[in-house]
Amino acid sequence: MLQSQTLQFLKDLKENNNKPWFDANRKTYEAAKKNFGEIVETVIKGIGQFDQSIDEAHLQAKDCTFRINRDVRFSKNKDPYKTNFGASFSKGGKKAHSAGYYLHIDPSECFLAGGIWMPESEDLKKIRTEIDYNFAEFSQILTEESFKKQFPNGLDREAFTVRPPKGYEESNPAIELIKLKSFTVSNHIDSKIILEPNFINYILDGFKALLPYIQFMNRAIDS
Repeated sequence: MLQSQTLQFLKDLKENNNKPWFDANRKTYEAAKKNFGEIVETVIKGIGQFDQSIDEAHLQAKDCTFRINRDVRFSKNKDPYKTNFGASFSKGGKKAHSAGYYLHIDPSECFLAGGIWMPESEDLKKIRTEIDYNFAEFSQILTEESFKKQFPNGLDREAFTVRPPKGYEESNPAIELIKLKSFTVSNHIDSKIILEPNFINYILDGFKALLPYIQFMNRAIDS
C-alpha cells in the first residue's frame, strides 16, 4: 500500500529540490523509497502471474526502479532530483529495449503506461512491419473491451512522421499507426485511488489488459 508519507516527501521535494534539503531529509527519502520498492516487488510478482516473460526474468525492485537523481548534463533544468517515483517492468528490466509496463507516482500526476517509447531504428522498422502484416490482429488488440476500458485514449500520438515512412503508401489501411515513432499507451490514475488498499489490484488490472499489446510488440522486436 502506498503511504501518505511517501507522497508528502515528493511534494516537499518539489518545493525544495536541492542537495542540502535532500541530505537533511535523507531518512524520510529512504522510508519513501522503501515503501515504493515494496509496491514494485508486489507488482513484479503480480505481473508474473499472467506474463510468463516477467516471471522467468526473476526481476527485483532494483531492476525496475529508476533512480531519483536526474542527469542534468545536457538539460537546461538543473534541479538535481526527480519529483516522482517510476518503475518499468519488462523482461530485461528498466534498461531493456523491449516493450513493458510502467508505473509513475507523482503527487500531481500518477499514471499507468505500457509499450515501447521511441524504439531504435531497427526495432521501429520491425514494429511497423508487424503492424502492416498483421493489421487485423493489432486492430483487434486495440479495440478489445478490457484494453479500451483501461486505456480509453488508445495509443499516445506524441511522435509521428507527417509523410508515410519509406516503403509505405498513404493508402495503406494501417498508415496512421505505421507513421508513429513511439508505441505507448497511458492512463491517468485518480488521486483518490493511489492511497487505497486495493491500489495494487488496480495497477495489475491495468497491466493485465496490456498483455496482448506487449506480446505483439515484443514478437515484432524479437523477430
